[in-house]
Amino acid sequence: MNLFKRLVVQPPMLYRLLFPEAIWRIQVAGRKVAYLTFDDGPVPEATPRILEILEHYGVKATFFMVGDNARRYPELYRQVVNAGHTIGNHTMHHMRGRKTSFRRYIRDILEAQEVINSALFRPPHGLLSFRQGHTIQKHLNMIMYDVVTRDYARLITPEEVVNNVKRFARSGSIIVFHDSEKSAKTTIAALPDAIEWLLENGFELRAITTPA
Repeated sequence: MNLFKRLVVQPPMLYRLLFPEAIWRIQVAGRKVAYLTFDDGPVPEATPRILEILEHYGVKATFFMVGDNARRYPELYRQVVNAGHTIGNHTMHHMRGRKTSFRRYIRDILEAQEVINSALFRPPHGLLSFRQGHTIQKHLNMIMYDVVTRDYARLITPEEVVNNVKRFARSGSIIVFHDSEKSAKTTIAALPDAIEWLLENGFELRAITTPA
């Protein structure tokens, strides 16, 4: 794995220090815990099958939903919630903070809150300005990540996704998968093996709750 890909999979300490109030890992004293999270859904192409896989293994996760998707597929929104998973705000239109004005970005989050109504927030691509981040953290728990599986990458294989989990997961890791149309095939193929490896290696898999 080249250096660039490694820095994407596990964000470097320097980047974590840019947003010190954000939550990058959640460690529990005396427990080996990891947190599966899914970004960008819910969508019919991915979310129902992911829910089936999670149910099969008895695992709870956290879904950071794009508000427009939750609005378009309210039955999937309810299905996630009714299955006992937690949800988070991922903006209304999957906006990149650094490419969006402060007012428009905050307005987009507030619009998503009308649909999602969660105290958890994750910025799309993990990118936002200092001002955006500072303002958001006054009102919401900003949940970042410790491991990005890269399941969204066009040329990545399910085996490589699982290997990213094996190589970088540690106690307290917040692990990012996606329940998007783009990543569906790869995510669905990789997820069972990733869960099995985590469970076999003593990880307890939890959803992120409020307060985080």
